[in-house]
Amino acid sequence: MKFSIDKQERYTIFRPEEENLNSICAPQLKSEFVILANEGIQNLLLDLSSVRYVDSSGLSAILTARRLWTQLGTFVVTGVEHSAVKRLVEISKVDSVLTILPTVSESVDYIFMEDLQRDLQSGGDEG
Repeated sequence: MKFSIDKQERYTIFRPEEENLNSICAPQLKSEFVILANEGIQNLLLDLSSVRYVDSSGLSAILTARRLWTQLGTFVVTGVEHSAVKRLVEISKVDSVLTILPTVSESVDYIFMEDLQRDLQSGGDEG
């Protein structure tokens, strides 16, 4: 499976460079998410802009990332642009459990706001 990882100070962007997230690449995708989680990546942005099709195995891998980052920080999906991917999101109703934003820029802003909120909440707990 081809992908790129862009690590920034407060977030990491994971970009699958595959047209299909299916049963062939889903196990490796899950493994990559586990590796990033074990590295302590606090916020993950999954950019699906190159992905044209996601099957149930691919969706399961994405939901694995969501579960991992529930404990770590923030998980955002962006780049849901192709009709087959949009259709899967609508049919499976995963938009009710995933944070899906239109652009990388909006996703980064969302991550910063979530970080700020966590910082404020943890600061309030100490005092």
